[in-house]
Amino acid sequence: MNHILIILFFIIIFLIINSYIIYPILVQLLSLFVSHKKYDETTFHPVSILISAYNEEKVIESRVMNLLNQDYDLNKIEILIGSDCSDDRTNDILIGLSKKISNLQIFLFNERRGKGAVLNDLVSHARNEILIFTDANTTFAKDAIKKLTIHFNDSKIGGVSGKLILIEDRLSFYDGVEEQKYWNYENFIKKSEGNLGILIGANGGIFAIRKELYANIPIDKPVTDDFFISIAVLKKGYKFVYEADALATESIAKDLEIEFKRKVRFAATNFQTISFFKSLLLNKNILLSYALWSHKILRWFVPILLLMLFILNMILINYSPILTYIFYIQILFYSLAFLGYVLLKLKIRIIPLTLSFYFLMSNYALLLGLLNFLKKKHSLKWQSTPR
Repeated sequence: MNHILIILFFIIIFLIINSYIIYPILVQLLSLFVSHKKYDETTFHPVSILISAYNEEKVIESRVMNLLNQDYDLNKIEILIGSDCSDDRTNDILIGLSKKISNLQIFLFNERRGKGAVLNDLVSHARNEILIFTDANTTFAKDAIKKLTIHFNDSKIGGVSGKLILIEDRLSFYDGVEEQKYWNYENFIKKSEGNLGILIGANGGIFAIRKELYANIPIDKPVTDDFFISIAVLKKGYKFVYEADALATESIAKDLEIEFKRKVRFAATNFQTISFFKSLLLNKNILLSYALWSHKILRWFVPILLLMLFILNMILINYSPILTYIFYIQILFYSLAFLGYVLLKLKIRIIPLTLSFYFLMSNYALLLGLLNFLKKKHSLKWQSTPR
């Protein structure tokens, strides 16, 4: 019996290490063998920029101005903004802007339906061949659209994700660094996946796809919209790439509680999203399936794997010195994470400790998200995280 438990114990360790270490290293190594094409940057594809907004009075006008200041042929840009029954000044601001800006279309919905429903409506009104998805609280670099769209000169490419950079201000200095470091780690993986054409989940604040590849987002079940749209492109056999020079910025959540709630919400909708793409779990594109399992699904189940690992280790603690050492390492890690939490409360940052706490916090959020998914407590209605 102990032999079976030991085998299970080390399988769990392998799965966790594969998700966080082996897989990122492997896709990075594979990406080194992929040649990078150079595309003609003088071609301007007609683009439709889509924004679903809810109570964005603080940023919506500056967002529109940011898009109009792009280094791009403005005659080939249309901006479509849907207000999902906003009850602040967002609608008034949009009405005022639409009177002055000819290539801005606004849609003011009287019923709150959620981001997916709004995006579906906006896509149905979009006239151009390339759809660019972004958020009201995102800011594009001046050449972001140009850098995104040059990839569509390749007919095999169905989608392109830009690089989203999280920035912090003084208000969030004590709460945002861990999220920023984790995001940098995620961008490293996305870049490697993108080089291989199998980007698993675009950065929601800046990505583009061919309109013909858009799959309507389910409106009866809550899903993660950017993840759903990205996976739908891959399912149709097209490449989804990453353009590190297409830059956009967003502010980091102002405190850990807000960030925690966001992670719980996305965890629940991620589980729902993958249920629509079961065929990709064992796909003829083996690398794509491996990426989906390693980067997403296994990562989502890490909190359960950690619990199983700890319980098995308690049972097997006296079986061998190695297992005893591993158990003490786990105890030490969890203790350091707790200390990191205490220090954060005291406004003291020791990066290894606070990163340990952030890792556990993120996995706890995944666990709650899974429970919400199973209990069907996740909502269709979406709003941007306060930044």
